[in-house]
Amino acid sequence: MTVPEHAFPVMSATDRIDTLRLTRTPGVGPINFTRLMTQYGSAGAALAALPGRMRKAGRRDDPAIPSVSRMTEELERLEKLGGRMLVRGDADYPLLLSCIHDAPPVLFTLGDVRRLSMRSVGIVGARNASAAGIRIAESLSAEMAHAGFCVISGLARGIDSAAHAAALHPGLTVAAIAGGLDHVYPPENATLQRQIAERGCLVTEALLGTAPQARHFPRRNRLIAGMSLGCLIIEATLGSGTLITADLAQSYNRELLVVPGSPLDPRSRGGNQLLKTGQATLTENIGDILQALPLDLPRREAEPWQRSAGHNPPLTGFSEPSVVWGSPENEGWVDPDVAQKTVCALLSVTPVAVDDVVRRCQFSVSAVLATLAELELGGVVEFVPGGRVALLPN
Repeated sequence: MTVPEHAFPVMSATDRIDTLRLTRTPGVGPINFTRLMTQYGSAGAALAALPGRMRKAGRRDDPAIPSVSRMTEELERLEKLGGRMLVRGDADYPLLLSCIHDAPPVLFTLGDVRRLSMRSVGIVGARNASAAGIRIAESLSAEMAHAGFCVISGLARGIDSAAHAAALHPGLTVAAIAGGLDHVYPPENATLQRQIAERGCLVTEALLGTAPQARHFPRRNRLIAGMSLGCLIIEATLGSGTLITADLAQSYNRELLVVPGSPLDPRSRGGNQLLKTGQATLTENIGDILQALPLDLPRREAEPWQRSAGHNPPLTGFSEPSVVWGSPENEGWVDPDVAQKTVCALLSVTPVAVDDVVRRCQFSVSAVLATLAELELGGVVEFVPGGRVALLPN
């Protein structure tokens, strides 16, 4: 069901606070947020049902649901800073990001939110970039901005900073950051971060006061990959965070482009490997980028809980898997206890793709996702960006 942007319902202040409370409750990740909102229709109703759902899922203690006063204070601080909270389903929520299956329920922004739904390209790469790599990033970023594309990156040292700075003059740049909007990281990018907030846009999942930590960066990378039509890699070592962004882009069915580098430079080995294995398009100039990217943006669709009752088609978008998961959807009823035992036996603390779990247990996609969602509510598993899941340590 596709609806015009002006037809999207406007949440009340109470609903927005309840939504923030729901998203900050342990065990409620993006997947469970969608399930709860679809089932109960509002965050308030989901919060009321949550204690019982969590006890049913095996959790002995009551869920740590943030108070209304705490979340109200959080939104007041955000407003004083000049920022905005965007909720999935808002007309200003990033269009391409809304297409992925694990889209963040809530985002915090500072700047011009119109930048978030433009035709965009992610440009990421090494922090200790070479002079040549920085020059390429600056050139391609400036050309993409001149062509009307928004450049998205992660405000890191090296390639990211060069890409942002080159697209700053027309203000066509978005910085996805790992910490709160009131934190500057790295410190030397304080001026650049302020300029992006003034002329482009900053976006994060983190609450104000959150200092960026290592575990936050994969989520930041998910924003870059999810908001972009394609991601351009300029210098990436094997095993680097840049390759995490590349993996996420592929999992969301986005275009992956790589500027080739010298085989003698370790900073080029990750990108060159993507080219050797045929996972990315060799990119030398803006023409290569424009030829690879889709011509059109998808149309904005209502979220499942915004659709008419009884007319909830499956989520669709760029994140649709390229293979059919598991057995047919009409396989019949699955015993929840059997499903949980079977699924848990396939999991470990090392993240694994959900589609791998489905293939190995031979339940339907819906049965596995329902089981994993209940296990997340029970504090047994966590969903990881890129369609993966892992057991939580005991």
